[in-house]
Amino acid sequence: MGKLQLQFFRSKTFHWTTVLAGLFAIFVTVLFGFIYFRIDDYLIARSDRMITTQIGFFAGLPRERLVGALDDHLGQDSRGVQFSGVFDAKGNRLAGNVAALPDGLDIGAPARDMPLVRLDDKEAGATSVRAVARRLDNGDILVVGRNVDETAEVFRVVGAALALGLLPAFCLWLLAGAWLSARANRRVEEVNLRVQRIIAGDLRERLPHKNADEPFSRLAAIVNGMLDELETTINALAGVGNDIAHDLRTPLTRARLTLERGRTNATTLEQLQAVVDKAITGIDQSLSIVTALLRLAEIENSRRSSAFGDVALGDMLREVCDMYEPIAEDKQIALSVNIADKFSVCGDRDLLLEAVANLVDNAIKFTPRSGRVELALLRGEGETILRVTDTGPGISEHEHDAVLRRFYRSDKIRNTPGVGLGLNLVSAIVKLHGFRLIIHAGPGGRVEIVCPDGQGGQT
Repeated sequence: MGKLQLQFFRSKTFHWTTVLAGLFAIFVTVLFGFIYFRIDDYLIARSDRMITTQIGFFAGLPRERLVGALDDHLGQDSRGVQFSGVFDAKGNRLAGNVAALPDGLDIGAPARDMPLVRLDDKEAGATSVRAVARRLDNGDILVVGRNVDETAEVFRVVGAALALGLLPAFCLWLLAGAWLSARANRRVEEVNLRVQRIIAGDLRERLPHKNADEPFSRLAAIVNGMLDELETTINALAGVGNDIAHDLRTPLTRARLTLERGRTNATTLEQLQAVVDKAITGIDQSLSIVTALLRLAEIENSRRSSAFGDVALGDMLREVCDMYEPIAEDKQIALSVNIADKFSVCGDRDLLLEAVANLVDNAIKFTPRSGRVELALLRGEGETILRVTDTGPGISEHEHDAVLRRFYRSDKIRNTPGVGLGLNLVSAIVKLHGFRLIIHAGPGGRVEIVCPDGQGGQT
């Protein structure tokens, strides 16, 4: 429990929330201070205008009316904030509630702070008020002032509002930080538990996420997608291992049985040679599987990318056609090449030749006698298309993904020689170059290698 609390207070979320709460408190304090000082300036300016107007009015009255006007003015002051008094040239009080002239009185100056003593409250001492003094025509001195006590009231109101508003807001910020920190810690702990299960071997486990547009959920969705791919890859590797064991066991077992029978039953050198030939055929089939797998591993690891160069696709297609023309003639299949123009890509010529050769080999293998196989080089919109078509049964739409898996062999071609690695090898070569492999549904086979401009090289 103590460790959890320590992690809670040490969490970055809590720290950042505390910092933001402090910045918010400083901002609100500065804002309230600005409001207070603006109101204070406004109240002082208003009082100065008021007492300036009042002293101008009183100064224009004769002495006999001035005393009565001052008494009436002070009599209406229910709050006791008004100060006024008339003094003779020697400073003797003639009227008003100001007990005496203050020291250093600047007669005729604008309104300013003055220490004045009220006649009815001498024990309280001098009070600093905004006041102005003016000498009358008869030599008397008139003093009018006002105690700007509104500023103190405003200060109390602002202070109370600041205390009542800022303290709960600051506490709310801290509570929000605590909640966010606890929520983040819970999610991290949950993720940690699930990651531990994944590490332990439970590849079906996934990170928790909500269908919400938030960074954590987006990250969890990305990681879950990566885990999906990883699970698929591992399961595929496990399946590949089983397929390799099965496909290697069959020819090796056949070769072993052939040798055992030959050793027991062969009576002549010719019979023994025939047995050895059959055993060699089985061993060659096993070696072809191993060679193809090593080739796939080399391609998928991109070890051949350093051999990239400019590849003339037209010349490569003609070379493949020349290689397979005898096989096509033997099966009475018309093999042709249709090249629209001279196109080239940046890639590994040997690998691309191998990919096209595999496609042509499959086309000839699965095309019936008197059929047709065509190689074509076309130009699309921003891409070059290398197409192999035939008049065979083609590949059904539901098998498009399956035929790219290793060792996959359709039930329709179980009796046809092969190990089920041809299209997988083609797919690996195409992926290495950044091209696309498109398999069209039958009837009739049609496979395309699409080379976009600027992908894997400039076309």
